[in-house]
Amino acid sequence: MQFRCRTLVVGTRLALCMLVGTGLAVALSTGSNAIAAPSTALALPSPGCRVASAVPAGEQTVSYDAAGEDGLYIEDVPPSQTEARPLPLVFDLHGYLEPASLQNEITGLGRFGDAHGFVTITPQVNFSVQHWDVAPNSADITYLGDLLGHVEHTTCVDQRRIFFAGYSNGAWMTSVIACDFSSRVAAVAPVAGLQDFSWCRSSRPVPVVAFHGTADPFVAYQGGSGQGALSLPALDDSGGMTGKTVGQELAADPGAKIIGPLPASIPDQVGGWARRNGCSSAPSQRRIAGDVTLFDYSCPTGANVEFYRITGGGHAWPGSTVSASLASAIGHTTFSIDADQIMWAFFEAHPLRN
Repeated sequence: MQFRCRTLVVGTRLALCMLVGTGLAVALSTGSNAIAAPSTALALPSPGCRVASAVPAGEQTVSYDAAGEDGLYIEDVPPSQTEARPLPLVFDLHGYLEPASLQNEITGLGRFGDAHGFVTITPQVNFSVQHWDVAPNSADITYLGDLLGHVEHTTCVDQRRIFFAGYSNGAWMTSVIACDFSSRVAAVAPVAGLQDFSWCRSSRPVPVVAFHGTADPFVAYQGGSGQGALSLPALDDSGGMTGKTVGQELAADPGAKIIGPLPASIPDQVGGWARRNGCSSAPSQRRIAGDVTLFDYSCPTGANVEFYRITGGGHAWPGSTVSASLASAIGHTTFSIDADQIMWAFFEAHPLRN
């Protein structure tokens, strides 16, 4: 993995790093001007709806260990929750060297969920180096699957409306989740890091809405790592830091095996997901703002693939003021669109249908 870690002031918080080596950058979409109507599919209450001590409304941080790993998660339950009403569930996955608390601030999905009626889970595995291991069958993948089951048993959620969003390294892991948990997860929204893994064998087409900037300095729009990735700390095979940057490792050994974003361009990777979902080979294009173009594929019902291209956009979460405050490290954040609004509209329109 190649990553760059910086110490930045975010309000009164110290924010550590934005990920790039495992770069994941596809995000949510459903054009803000052409949103499908929310589905009327019946809710499927989780086991937590039958538990008298189900999680109450509000935000809490919970320790959770699974798959041989220590971890935690932030759970935001909207004030509208009642024990008998199953709510949609959105997982929000952080980037490299980024704690769950910072991800919660960058995306604002917890607050957005409070206002729009869904539960948000922002997890973190307590490595010395915060990252998600996206290798097939990794302990992190097992951890997230176990955590999903835990939340289903402790919180009243709708098992037909479980969604994953992720930023950067978290976008990579979101891409993995769409492959491995396609029977449980209704739709995904990777931001700044969508990846089309050749080994992906999903059991059903998973709707995808992705976001990526053309000037991303870490996960390059044209494929692979951007220039910013060269100054990220390099990781060894065990997930610890080598003490060198990615650039130093490559300078010492040009043939060094460095795990990073896939070499295919972001449009090609979006196209890979469209093929997997049985969509058209070429998308329609619609300019929805001066710096934003929506690429929308013609797909079978419930298998939509949408991509928001942000011209001049950096390694950023569209519409986030916290993301904008990190401009010196990650580049420009657009406010022409709001990723939270777009992905939530997309999620509402794409529940599991069977």
